[in-house]
Amino acid sequence: MGHWFSRNIVEPGKLPLFLALASFVLTFLVTRTVTRLIRAGKGPFRNVSTGGLHIHHVVPGVVLTILGGFGAVGSGRHGVGSAVFAVVFGIGAGLVLDEFALILHLDDVYWSEDGRKSVEVVVLTAALVLLALAGFSPLGVDDMTADERQDRASFLLTLGLNFLLVLVTAVKGKFRMAVLGTLIPFVAIVGAVRLARPGSWWSRRLYARRHRARARAKVRAYRHDKRWTRVRRKVQDLIGGFQERVPGRGSTPS
Repeated sequence: MGHWFSRNIVEPGKLPLFLALASFVLTFLVTRTVTRLIRAGKGPFRNVSTGGLHIHHVVPGVVLTILGGFGAVGSGRHGVGSAVFAVVFGIGAGLVLDEFALILHLDDVYWSEDGRKSVEVVVLTAALVLLALAGFSPLGVDDMTADERQDRASFLLTLGLNFLLVLVTAVKGKFRMAVLGTLIPFVAIVGAVRLARPGSWWSRRLYARRHRARARAKVRAYRHDKRWTRVRRKVQDLIGGFQERVPGRGSTPS
């Protein structure tokens, strides 16, 4: 295990990315645990306030993300400094994305239905970083040989084609697939080829007179949501604690 870690993580310069991912996931899990305890009124933890102002943990998260990001850029991929700044960045990113929904809605929606977006973004971010750690490169350029990379025409064509597939997938309303498609081209191909989701830009513009395609898209989206929405909500409940109803507690812990 030690030899594998040294050969695949340390030697290629992926240790900072590994540390950032580990600290990111750990920070998110610890933060969710603490906020759930605060919400339930258990343990020594309390909301942080100063002068009557409630301080959300996204605030120190932004500070740590900036420090870690600039520090990582200036320290390179090797050395103690890069590892330290990677951990700082991971901690800050974990705090920020745990309140992603608050930033998106500019409202305290931590425990509401909209607050589920935070958990979804954290899981998606962790998955993308894990894919990058495993060797995937953005837009699939890791599949190109050294000679192909020197050939600028084929290189730019590959980037342009992948970008086009990701863009089509996004305008078809499949944003998760579009994001994953930047690292796994096959995902973007599937998303671009299949029918658009109802209500998406693609559906409104290109299915306006194609009644059969619009009907098929609605049926397919209904079946997909019926199959996976319940599973996704259960996972979000397990990770985020949304199922833990606490009557009479209106404050949102941070």
